[in-house]
Amino acid sequence: QVQLVESGGGLVQAGDSLRLSCAASGLTFSNYAMGWFRQPPGKEREFVAGISWRGITSLYADSVKGRFTISRDNAKNTVYLQMNRLKPEDTAVYYCAADRNMMRGTTKPEYWGQGTQVTVSS
Repeated sequence: QVQLVESGGGLVQAGDSLRLSCAASGLTFSNYAMGWFRQPPGKEREFVAGISWRGITSLYADSVKGRFTISRDNAKNTVYLQMNRLKPEDTAVYYCAADRNMMRGTTKPEYWGQGTQVTVSS
């Protein structure tokens, strides 16, 4: 019943910006911490960013800190990832995730979205 549906991925040039969205259904959205992970080609899935129930606390991987911003709109059951100053190494499939606790690098989230492709050319 739980569904996390990502959108907003695409092909951009280095230095460009992109905003990903994740629409959640089938769960009490405000009771879940939300987050984003990514999987570059040929590599393991890695943590990108996490946000608490009400959006008061956010966590970021060192590789994206200062460039990416996670936010959420509980009235719309949606979490966002604003990505600025994109680099070729940001190229990956980006996955939305939900968990009852704040997410970090070691988290194995309870729910996953299907992923959306982000490709950054140089």
